[in-house]
Amino acid sequence: MPRLKLDEVEQASHRALVSHGARDDTAGLVARAIRVAESNGNRICGLYYLESYCRQLETGRINGIAEPVVTVDRPGAVRVDGRLGFAQSAFAAGLPVAIESARTNGICGMSVEHTHTCTSLGYFTEQFACAGLLAIGATNATPRVSPPGGSTPVLGTNPIAMAVPDGSGGVAFQFDFSTSAVALGKITMAAAAGDEIPLGWAVDADGHPTTDPQAALDGSLVSAGGYKGYGIGLMVEVLAAALTGCRLSVDVPPLKTPDGQPHDLGQFYVVVDPTSYSGAGFHERILALGESIVGQPGARLPGTDRVPTDPVEVEDDVWKLVLGLAAG
Repeated sequence: MPRLKLDEVEQASHRALVSHGARDDTAGLVARAIRVAESNGNRICGLYYLESYCRQLETGRINGIAEPVVTVDRPGAVRVDGRLGFAQSAFAAGLPVAIESARTNGICGMSVEHTHTCTSLGYFTEQFACAGLLAIGATNATPRVSPPGGSTPVLGTNPIAMAVPDGSGGVAFQFDFSTSAVALGKITMAAAAGDEIPLGWAVDADGHPTTDPQAALDGSLVSAGGYKGYGIGLMVEVLAAALTGCRLSVDVPPLKTPDGQPHDLGQFYVVVDPTSYSGAGFHERILALGESIVGQPGARLPGTDRVPTDPVEVEDDVWKLVLGLAAG
């Protein structure tokens, strides 16, 4: 298994995306997101997705030359039309506008509309936190989660993310998790490896709990925490689909197939300038909150023990595929 510098990962990803139809600047933004995912050990959102990006660029399912359009029709309401391109480029277009809006108004909402899947939602909320802003993000996906007591998927894994600024240009803590009991990628990876999954992750097509990942893929995932997670998943659906005017999860086509309709997904971010409310007291309380948690043996704040890795280990077959994609 080769150990690769992150520069190699990013450069090869960039070449692959450009050679399959992405604009150079767009490819750079997506390649950077892949780099960060790999450095954080988030394999599902890293090179694992690169082949899918490239094949969908080839078929036109992703508009690799899309020019996002940013509009602000009302103070505090930032909208970005991704024009069926990558979420990374749409977010980058709206980021400085949303930062200015939140600082001016104290709070803003930014909808990122009509894009490809954003993969790692926390990658985006973290950027707001590094600018000194509190950010909550939501997005949806293909229908994979059935309601409690049901067996027909109606919601996506519907992740929610929050990043809290530390007042010094960094992140005090952050989280990014699906509102399903587990991310879909963990089940697809288990199926590919021939492994079982724990009970409580999914049900089969008849609504019965299962440890078979293929039966889970043919059935549905369940919400984390039962009806409580289901409620949060519904909240995410309202933010990501209804507020952005994009697809409901039940209408989202499969994400990784080369052909088919564009994803047409949305993300919604609530962005707050904490100094507009409690001023310096915000950071004092965040510090006190952190101390009350990390002072307990074995306890931690989410996202605070993550140490980016460079170089990273990449499976031989994955890296061979990446190099082939990069070669065109």
